[in-house]
Amino acid sequence: ATRRDAFSKVSAGFGVAAALLVQQPSDANALELCPPKANNCVRTTWSPPSGSSKDEAVAALRDAIGAYPQAGQSDVDGGGWSIAEDDLDGSGAARVEYKSSGKGNFAKFFNGGKPFVDDLKLEVESSGVVQVKSQSRVGDSDFGVNKKRVDYLAAALKGKGWSVLRYFFK
Repeated sequence: ATRRDAFSKVSAGFGVAAALLVQQPSDANALELCPPKANNCVRTTWSPPSGSSKDEAVAALRDAIGAYPQAGQSDVDGGGWSIAEDDLDGSGAARVEYKSSGKGNFAKFFNGGKPFVDDLKLEVESSGVVQVKSQSRVGDSDFGVNKKRVDYLAAALKGKGWSVLRYFFK
């Protein structure tokens, strides 16, 4: 065998090994990451207690969302919220819309007095792990609003034994 043949066999072996090492996408719908250097977006992962089923995770998630005050909390989401898409029982995906009160100077000057709208996207994997992304629809900064919202929901789940990974891609 020539050196070229030997090199080809070794290279092919590395190619197969590399293909096996590439992480396969999770069974969630590949919730997109926050844009690079985004100051209006947070992304994290919530994990249910060990041994929880997807159905149990979805039920706890629904409870946490339902307990979020319509009047908002910590000067966040004073315009209420609504579930815009809900396929948690099927694909595992949901989207909740949160609105600012529309009363602040930023809403008056930059948004015509209309409330700002943020989207909380959730994807529950078959393991019950929840991918979380909360992002403002407009603007370059959210002044910490998305983090406050996600922290509130995460605290409700932590109280039920869930673990919350640190935020990333903010």
